[in-house]
Amino acid sequence: MADWQLAQINIGTMVAPKGDPRVAEFYAALDAINAIADASPGFVWRLQDEAGNATDIKPTPDPNLLVNISVWADLESLSAFVYRSSHAGIMRQRRQWFVPFQGAFQALWWVPAGHRPDVMEGLARLWLLDRYGPSPQAFGFKTAVAPPEGASHG
Repeated sequence: MADWQLAQINIGTMVAPKGDPRVAEFYAALDAINAIADASPGFVWRLQDEAGNATDIKPTPDPNLLVNISVWADLESLSAFVYRSSHAGIMRQRRQWFVPFQGAFQALWWVPAGHRPDVMEGLARLWLLDRYGPSPQAFGFKTAVAPPEGASHG
């Protein structure tokens, strides 16, 4: 097994609360999108609640903020899911469901194999990226860094 895996967080603020017709199509597609992720080569883990997704996890005072965290074997696997699976088609419609976001809404970072990041860790990585720009601690697809070499997991 590889020493490192790639974690990702993405967040978004819905244009309306769950149950509102304006976001019904998003929620209707969620199980199918999660199933695509779960079956994708290189998929390791994703944050989920009792319903099988993460939409009821509310880490901030904004009830319409959704958080998604997952872990992948490598950048190539995550990239294939995001840009070349059915996920890409459904997310082209994101502007009808999500408010334009000010600041970083996605961050990637390397984690020791087997680590499962929690929401606060993910939000901290977003903050690092937003505040300081890309670094080995938090980066994006276009600014990706290689996994650490020879470093201990501490």
